Amino acid sequence: MAFLFVLWLYLSKLNAMTKSKKSAKNNSFFERFANAATKFTGSSIAFIIATLIVIVWAVTGPIFNYSETWQLVINTGTTIITFLMVFLIQKAQNKDGKAIQLKLNELIAAHEKASNRMVDIEDLTEKELDQLHKFYVTIATLAKKETDIHCSHSIDVAKELNELKLKTNKHFKNIDNELASPKSKSS
Repeated sequence: MAFLFVLWLYLSKLNAMTKSKKSAKNNSFFERFANAATKFTGSSIAFIIATLIVIVWAVTGPIFNYSETWQLVINTGTTIITFLMVFLIQKAQNKDGKAIQLKLNELIAAHEKASNRMVDIEDLTEKELDQLHKFYVTIATLAKKETDIHCSHSIDVAKELNELKLKTNKHFKNIDNELASPKSKSS
């Protein structure tokens, strides 16, 4: 019970410190609770409290003669906490993943030479992602032929650019394979 009070107290303090009144009104109770609980459970104090609970439980073992009830207390407590944490962790990962995708989309959209087809690729099917992966494997294979690490390719021009570079630049290895010669594939 004391643990829950300490958790509530910490979450209240953390929530008050991190949220302004304006943004707190816009977030649901669950959103505020989830953010605060995520921050708390990832903190050093949460680990210390959990460790202390386990130590107190272990020390009380001889007092309760290591009874089934004594074992049931820790088993039930850890099961409930684990069950709830699964959802809390998933929510935090979903939010973090969405934020990262938005940041990456902004970087792609802002860069003049980046391929815009990479924006929102997280919404593609597994098959479509595999197809994009094959493009990047091709780019990586082409890039391995280069000795200049500053050369780069895009999905759209990788093969043509590499073929041109092979013809005009001396610092590329001249390896004949189907990736270097797209004409041999179409024949």
